[in-house]
Amino acid sequence: MNNASPTGFEWKGQELWLDYIKPYVDEHYVDNYGTAVAVINPEAEYKVVIEAHADEISWFVNYITNDGLIYVIRNGGSDHQIAPSKRVNIHTETGGIVKAVFGWPAIHTRLGGEKEEAPSLKNICLDCGAISKDEVEKMGIHVGSVITYEDEFMVLNDRYYVGRALDNRVGGFMIAEVARLLKENNQKLPFGLYIVNAVQEEIGLRGAEMIAHRIKPNVAIVTDVTHDTQTPMISKITQGDLACGRGPVVSYAPAVQNNLNKLLMETAVKAEIPFQRQASSRSTGTDTDAFAYSNGGVPSALISLCLRYMHTTVEMVHKEDCDNVIRLIYESLLNIKAGQDFRYIK
Repeated sequence: MNNASPTGFEWKGQELWLDYIKPYVDEHYVDNYGTAVAVINPEAEYKVVIEAHADEISWFVNYITNDGLIYVIRNGGSDHQIAPSKRVNIHTETGGIVKAVFGWPAIHTRLGGEKEEAPSLKNICLDCGAISKDEVEKMGIHVGSVITYEDEFMVLNDRYYVGRALDNRVGGFMIAEVARLLKENNQKLPFGLYIVNAVQEEIGLRGAEMIAHRIKPNVAIVTDVTHDTQTPMISKITQGDLACGRGPVVSYAPAVQNNLNKLLMETAVKAEIPFQRQASSRSTGTDTDAFAYSNGGVPSALISLCLRYMHTTVEMVHKEDCDNVIRLIYESLLNIKAGQDFRYIK
């Protein structure tokens, strides 16, 4: 979790993920943009995908002033309001890291009768200790350098995992754990299982879109995070009533194939896995949509993990929910038959 895996620059994280999963699979490969795929039973004709995305939100260097200050643009859905006073790592092309901070004026200088200015992309900037543009560039920083926060993973009250980029590095961990359990429990699947850690979800589901066309799966089960709605400033009326600790979340959406979704819920009931339900209006906003609408239509479903404080450096997920998402994916795979047809009318 402490490793950086920003959108478009995911390879270090993918190397770690592949190193972990290799002992549990038959083969693996990486596509041109960095999506990592581990395969069990690659010779099978019927193909089932379990998928998460590897990338995290970040920033790009956009403009360097003559005084050596650095202005940024988003790489994904980065939140400008949390940036002030954060420490960051600026990644250089040589692989080195330059430390910097998002500076912000002291409260004494901001209060003076006028309306206080809020953080925005126009006024947040990085200070790396340089005093000129030339000095910044000699550090290896240039327009296009990618920036990630410096916060580290921790466990809170022996109940929650906390850190940046749990959205959705925790998903990559969970699908890898499914592969480990299949191997250690000596489970023989009657189909090919493609465990996919996709890139570029945060900027439009692009990695899933590319790999779906390459694999051409018969079924796809995607895992991602969704919002815990129990904290202040979130409306249950618009966001639903979802909570960390209550189990995995199954989704209702046009992209979710109802018979596959039914299999997930029946599996949860049979295995005594608690679960929650979520409704999406037009799309899930996850890689589920990319798989569902590829290759003439692929039966797809989404298992989400409740998360607090999305797209901050203190994202939180419940330890038991992680275990139950792993269990639900694992048990669901054991209930899918080779050649299974999920259509309503055949």
